[in-house]
Amino acid sequence: MRKFTLIWFGQLVSTIGSYMSDFALTLWAWSLTGSATALALVSFFFLVPRIFISLFAGILVDRANRKHLMILGDAIAAISTVAILLLHLTGQLAIWHLYLAASINGGFGQIQQLAYSTSITLLVSPQNYTRANSMNSVVHYGSNIIAPAIAGVLYPIIGLGGILPIDLATFVVAIATLVWIRIPQVEVEEAEGAEEAEVGRLNTLWQEITFGIRYIWQRDSLRTLLVVTALFWFAHDLGGAISSPMILARSNNNSQALSAILSIAGIGGVTGAVVLSAWGGTKRRVNGMLAGFMGAGVAKTIFGLGQNLTIWLPAQFCSSLNFPLLGSSETALWMEAVPPRLQGRVFAANSLVLELVSAIATLMAGLLSDGILEPAMQSETILSSLFAPIFGRSAGAGMALLYVSCAIAMFLAGAIGYRLPQLKQLESEAY
Repeated sequence: MRKFTLIWFGQLVSTIGSYMSDFALTLWAWSLTGSATALALVSFFFLVPRIFISLFAGILVDRANRKHLMILGDAIAAISTVAILLLHLTGQLAIWHLYLAASINGGFGQIQQLAYSTSITLLVSPQNYTRANSMNSVVHYGSNIIAPAIAGVLYPIIGLGGILPIDLATFVVAIATLVWIRIPQVEVEEAEGAEEAEVGRLNTLWQEITFGIRYIWQRDSLRTLLVVTALFWFAHDLGGAISSPMILARSNNNSQALSAILSIAGIGGVTGAVVLSAWGGTKRRVNGMLAGFMGAGVAKTIFGLGQNLTIWLPAQFCSSLNFPLLGSSETALWMEAVPPRLQGRVFAANSLVLELVSAIATLMAGLLSDGILEPAMQSETILSSLFAPIFGRSAGAGMALLYVSCAIAMFLAGAIGYRLPQLKQLESEAY
């Protein structure tokens, strides 16, 4: 675990810096446009290149040095941050520059993330899979505690031009922790020999590209896992894409309220990750994943029904409490079911599907909220007559309706999953 912990620390520091930049850029973009669609498009352009990169990223990760790929991803992200900083300092930064930077970071970030996730099984023992993945939850949620709090205080003082250099400094830490650590590599010849015996020799580029999705689709349990998780994350990302503009709209553009919610999300996530690390998770990881789906759905439903911090803060804490459990359980299921020599391509196929549904959800979110639900809830329509007693008619009511609908769908994904025998068989089919 020592090598993994060092790499993990570097990623934690880097993620704190990136989340500070994301928070500052969200405030900058909202003040410029006041549009949920504009903010959702940043996420959309981040996701689109990840879809196409996933077609080849698995082959690359299974063949190339994973440490070098991780360094490349961090370096490209640092370069794009420099470009945004220079544009801002010269007064030329526009919203489309964020879309371009998001596209570049999304593509290379997909390779970096895949190289990182497939390295875990080479750095830690199987009994530590859940613990390692819960530590990765701390990277995200711990950053959510620290980054918004720092950025929320610093933004009015030093602005975007002062926060972006901090992000650059954190990239240096991440790259430095990778340079001196050796990550074991799967021997290509060994892997290819084993693949011949198991799935036949892959002798065309198309076979290489489609290997991961064919591997999943030929196995009932993995296919069912992919479908259930895709449905959950589609609902999650559809609601998540409009969560920040919903909060800003309902709090009269209060950046401190948004900062507090993001920070409490981090506290909930870290709490869940610490408990999970000490506990080790449910005996059956499928049950942990599905319980997390349902718990997150319930908490987000309450969050969407709220209109102030009194409801938002405890609901957000309870929501985030579930994600280390569901995320670690889900990832550990894939790690147990797929041999390390095949994980690059299979994980890439899983990621391809999830990124695709996430991109669709993100694109739909802005169109639904700005184009349909917000106008409908603020005028005399059948929709407003039905739901105005619950959500009101003020700005953000349409987004709240969409958010709650997505939260209910998340709960249903978990409830339905308990009824599927293919998921119950999953852990008995580990390689």
